[in-house]
Amino acid sequence: MITKSIKNISFGFTMVFMMVNAQFSNAQNNAGNNPQLQAVSAPEEYKAENPGWLVNLDEAYALSKKTGKPILANFTGSDWCGWCKRLVASVFSKPEFQSWAEKNVVLVELDFPRRKTLPPHIQQQNANLQQAFQVSGYPTIWVFNLSKDDTKNQYSIEALGKTGYTATVEEFTAGVEQMIKKK
Repeated sequence: MITKSIKNISFGFTMVFMMVNAQFSNAQNNAGNNPQLQAVSAPEEYKAENPGWLVNLDEAYALSKKTGKPILANFTGSDWCGWCKRLVASVFSKPEFQSWAEKNVVLVELDFPRRKTLPPHIQQQNANLQQAFQVSGYPTIWVFNLSKDDTKNQYSIEALGKTGYTATVEEFTAGVEQMIKKK
């Protein structure tokens, strides 16, 4: 279930949504109780297309909380979106970007591929975030902070801004830095 509430911070707003990975968690817990089942049903490790990017929002939240850095989420169609591939080639794959990102943001890849299948819990997470951020085109990059209500297993999102394809590392990072400074 996704619930929205508006909170005015110049460009920011807050959206609350519940991560729907209870089924995945239950499957993992049940597998852990039965060694034979664990060997058969343990999910394959899924990794981002690009090095240094996370795919799990819980991991990104933990790292963001620990470092105080905002999350930069790339909504992408890694295997079919031409502009997404250009963004990777012109910005995300460059050492200058990778160095800047390591110092300034937590990177999360939210992929919507057509030729490969993502694990169900990642598909659900990505679909929830796509709906929460109202993403309708790719690439869309959102910069945001998260807070979590552990009792409800809900995140509250403070959006700092969004962008799309940008031709250079300098242009991309300058735009994101402006979003972060608005906070």
